Amino acid sequence: MAHRSPAAKALPLVLVLTLVWGTNWALFPLAVREVSVWTFRAVSLTAAGVLLLAFARARGLSTAIPRAYWLPVTAAAVIYLVVWNLASTYAAILIPSGQAAILGFTMPMWTVLVVWALFGERPTPRMWLAVALAAAGVGLLLVPARAAYASAPAGFLLGLLAGFGWALGTVVLKRAAVPVPALVLTGWQLLIAALPLWVGSVWIGWGHWFVPSWQTVLVITYIAIVPMGIGNAAWFAIVGLLPASVAGLSSVMVPIVAMVTGAIVHSEPLGPYQLGAMACCGSALALALTRKAPQAAPQGTPRTVRSAD
Repeated sequence: MAHRSPAAKALPLVLVLTLVWGTNWALFPLAVREVSVWTFRAVSLTAAGVLLLAFARARGLSTAIPRAYWLPVTAAAVIYLVVWNLASTYAAILIPSGQAAILGFTMPMWTVLVVWALFGERPTPRMWLAVALAAAGVGLLLVPARAAYASAPAGFLLGLLAGFGWALGTVVLKRAAVPVPALVLTGWQLLIAALPLWVGSVWIGWGHWFVPSWQTVLVITYIAIVPMGIGNAAWFAIVGLLPASVAGLSSVMVPIVAMVTGAIVHSEPLGPYQLGAMACCGSALALALTRKAPQAAPQGTPRTVRSAD
């Protein structure tokens, strides 16, 4: 059987991630019509974490994480899962969901810069070109959204915060190289991140108990199982296969799908700027995933984490 490169293994996961995360953004305003953002995220993260760990056990996988890795696992969960889930949801409420997705998915640019700033791993010209194309795609999508950001600057800032938090947490997790299956790691990260969200949820909702409508329950259930469960499992698998900077760039098509979904569900704009952005982001994705593979190391040689080449 021919050896498949990490990029070839990651491509199907990237397609799954693009679909389930891209269609997710338009559902955020629907999920929080009756409950707070904190409650919505606490419930969805907890449900997704439990489901993934149960599935891992059903497959015969150990759900244990070595004690030495609990600190970086917890740090990464707090840095990006808590920050990302709160900031991205509030952004999608304050500004059009597709535009919030664009800002949140500036994470590829942040990831490359964070890796460079913290670890001195200078991006190669190929990676700089991919980042430039992704940035151009974001820029094209920002042009028609100026009015939305002017009227809701908090949405703009929260969208950027979501992207930066995700990038920083991904780098922390990648550097830790936790030796457990992606499914198990995902489940524990979701449960860890759910704890502070439950605290905030109880604090905000204390004394205002009620049963939400079946529509809200259905939306939150879908988000917990598909985007949060399946989507996060796909993401962590991608992080395990690719360098952090390339893993970040693998998600650049998500905001395009979010834009299309937002146009269908909420009548958000979709025109020449969005189509141009789609071309830029698709080119950036192709550059990131078709880079020249490094020469295979001899069998038994430890694999090291390094930047994209």
